[in-house]
Amino acid sequence: MEFLATTVFSTRGVSKEVMNVSGKIKNFMSPHRIHGHELVLGVDGGGTKTLAIIMDERLRVLGEGTAGPSNPMRVGITTAASAIREAVDHACAEAHVQRADIVAAEVGLAGVRRGDLRQRMQEALTGLGINSIEVVTDADIALFGATDGEPGLVIIAGTGSICCGINPQRKHICAGGWGPLAGDEGSGSWIARRALQAIARSCDGRGRKTVLGKAACDYFNVGGVDDLLIAIYAPGVTNDRIAGFGKFVIEAAQEDDDVAREIVAEAGRELGIAATAVIRRLRMERERFQVAYVGGIFAAGELLLDRLREEVEQVAPKAFLAPARRPPAIAAARMAREHLHRLPVAV
Repeated sequence: MEFLATTVFSTRGVSKEVMNVSGKIKNFMSPHRIHGHELVLGVDGGGTKTLAIIMDERLRVLGEGTAGPSNPMRVGITTAASAIREAVDHACAEAHVQRADIVAAEVGLAGVRRGDLRQRMQEALTGLGINSIEVVTDADIALFGATDGEPGLVIIAGTGSICCGINPQRKHICAGGWGPLAGDEGSGSWIARRALQAIARSCDGRGRKTVLGKAACDYFNVGGVDDLLIAIYAPGVTNDRIAGFGKFVIEAAQEDDDVAREIVAEAGRELGIAATAVIRRLRMERERFQVAYVGGIFAAGELLLDRLREEVEQVAPKAFLAPARRPPAIAAARMAREHLHRLPVAV
């Protein structure tokens, strides 16, 4: 669900923090060493890019690599697997290790909510030569990274959007994630589409004036607003391309364009509605827990977060908003370590 090529984390900045927290998770460490270095792999794959992280037994990031999109619903299983392989190979090169040195991998992907698709992706990744690979959704790794496995919620809002949560009874619920045609409210693609609608109304005299028209012309590389029709409906224009305009809507909102500000605030409200749906279904209205957030649209800051917070506080007054504790790729590597130590150990 990432938004453009941006993320609210820098894994470079995280690696030192990860080294410092090793003492806090000794309960995850097995006395049996399956490999001399016990290297694990975490992958965060979405509709725009794929990030792979290699971590050692002391929770240090040894290498990271990026590649293109790996959402199999959008690019297909073969292309998704190829992107994952490329990102992993870049991470291996930086870490000076081979794929065969990795003993467990957790691969979190957008677009794999269906069990059969997850299974097909897992089969497609057997060629990596890693003994233990588990494919889960991008929401699964984001939720683990958001709260370190404690009860709480995570809202992912990038190209698409979804909210997932887990309660003290370990019940897991999600809302959203229906894609650009049926949902993705509050996401980059949703913001971009709302902005294009506002531009059309403004151009016709049906809506207020806004700087978004000029921003759209610059982004889609056309000479005037009338030419936007050709640009946005061109055969090669993808949802990711449309979603990329969301960044410029956020910038216009930060520069006090009223129309852009309303769109971004409404995005916050929509994300809050998804969060409250999850809270109610998990029956956490009276609990204190974190509602974490991940994704590029949160660069909008308080303009978006204020509306999101208002919605959540009406249902769960003790809940609090905070950035996710760890980026999804780091969380995926930690999940791989947990999964690794649940496996039988050869003696």
